[in-house]
Amino acid sequence: MSVGQEAGVFWRWWTAGTTSSVGSAVGAVALPLTALTVLDASAFEMGLIAAASYVAWLVIGLPAGVIVQRLPLRGAQVGADLARAVAVASIPLAWWWGWLTVAQLVVVALVISFANVLFDVANSTFLPAIVSREQLHARNSLTSATHAATQLSGPPLGGLAVQALGAVPTLLVDTASYLLSAALLWSLPARRADAPDRWPPVRVMVAEGWRYVTRHTVMGPTMWSATAVNFVCGAQLAVYPLYLVRELHAPAALVGVLLAVEGAGSLVGATLTPWITRRWGTARSLVVACVVAVGGAFLVPVGSGWPAYLAFAAGNMVFAGGVVVLSVTTRTYRQTASPPDLLSRVMATVRFVSWGAIPVGGLVAGALAGLAGARATLLVFAAAAVLAPLALLLSPVRGLRNLTDLRVDDPAGPRPVAPVG
Repeated sequence: MSVGQEAGVFWRWWTAGTTSSVGSAVGAVALPLTALTVLDASAFEMGLIAAASYVAWLVIGLPAGVIVQRLPLRGAQVGADLARAVAVASIPLAWWWGWLTVAQLVVVALVISFANVLFDVANSTFLPAIVSREQLHARNSLTSATHAATQLSGPPLGGLAVQALGAVPTLLVDTASYLLSAALLWSLPARRADAPDRWPPVRVMVAEGWRYVTRHTVMGPTMWSATAVNFVCGAQLAVYPLYLVRELHAPAALVGVLLAVEGAGSLVGATLTPWITRRWGTARSLVVACVVAVGGAFLVPVGSGWPAYLAFAAGNMVFAGGVVVLSVTTRTYRQTASPPDLLSRVMATVRFVSWGAIPVGGLVAGALAGLAGARATLLVFAAAAVLAPLALLLSPVRGLRNLTDLRVDDPAGPRPVAPVG
């Protein structure tokens, strides 16, 4: 593939992800507001919906890497987009016919969750196949910055759309974004890989990826750090709408703006990540980013009235900025340091553990918010965020400038170069 062709493939891939991300950002406002304003969902039901959105990582997160390795990457991504489009479209249809319930929102969130698992693993595995190693960090930063920009623009658009059209009709925007993403991805060239006559058992391949990550002196600690962060993120997903609507009494349009500030923080963080890591080193940047994120988490639930809105916006922005530095840096390290034949399983293992913490955080936060209130719950989870920098400070990462400074032998030990068969 020539340089021009490679660039063309990347930009089509990028456009598909951007389109889908804008729709998802709109849907991220419309779905919880549908539960709150149309169905009058309780705090625990909001926790269930937030948990269902990520629980698939606990169910199929580990074998997802094996599944993706055995499927055509393009086909897996297109299929996931179509499944998500159908699931989201079912909500306006059920509402139109008077059948919509909280149970359906939970089921839709589950379908989206399972599709997201396969899509995300395939997507993160696809990028190193179309981008050179030298460009990978920059492309990851661009992708995260773009995602942040869509998170910045999507929620305000979602809030305005909900105020103008209603929460349920706004979900059609999300449906359309998945369909357009599927069409763009289908236009990409299929990635062909030689398949063996017989694959090793799934459990063997899963165990190989698990051993590689958990025994790795860099990937292991960074995975546990990300797990602590995502546990807090799960709580925020469940409690933020509840806190803004029920305790701060924010109107729908303002809810969209305040949630969008996360995108501003992520955009700043993603834009600055290459400069930060070059100046201070990837390992040191991770530790500082985690400490900054903890400070942001404590700022979110401070104050009342307009000062509370400002504190929420500032804390949300700071937390998101710290998290995206962690995300971009560790993802790039995994993509460059993992053996190619283990990459999909490495990505799946890390996300099984770290993203699997999101539904757990959502369920715990939903239950706690019903007892103690949203503000107290956010403070408890801010304290839990301290585990993120601790996981790095108690590991070999503490003494490094760059993650690559530590020579790592293959933690998985001897293994066959090619699959059995």
